[in-house]
Amino acid sequence: MEALVVFCTFPDVEQARAIAAALVERRLAACVNLLPGVESIYRWEGKVERAGEVLAVIKTTRYPELEVALKELHPYEVPEILALPVAAGLTGYLKWLGESCGAG
Repeated sequence: MEALVVFCTFPDVEQARAIAAALVERRLAACVNLLPGVESIYRWEGKVERAGEVLAVIKTTRYPELEVALKELHPYEVPEILALPVAAGLTGYLKWLGESCGAG
């Protein structure tokens, strides 16, 4: 089991909440933290853009399925989906994370 932290941005808190709940309900994420008030500055289609977004911090052990679900549910054409490995963590938390992402 590889524990991962996945970052994904959303255009507003309502969509972020709905998708986060769906990911947890499907057992694709153990927990999703939503951080509203993020300002993103990025290049898109040749122009520098700015947008207010909500950052989701997703804890999972099921990246392939999580990516499929995010691409299906996400409103953006190319959503930010970045997975970072967890090098270490509290043993009890990592156990809970794995159990929470297990097959329901």
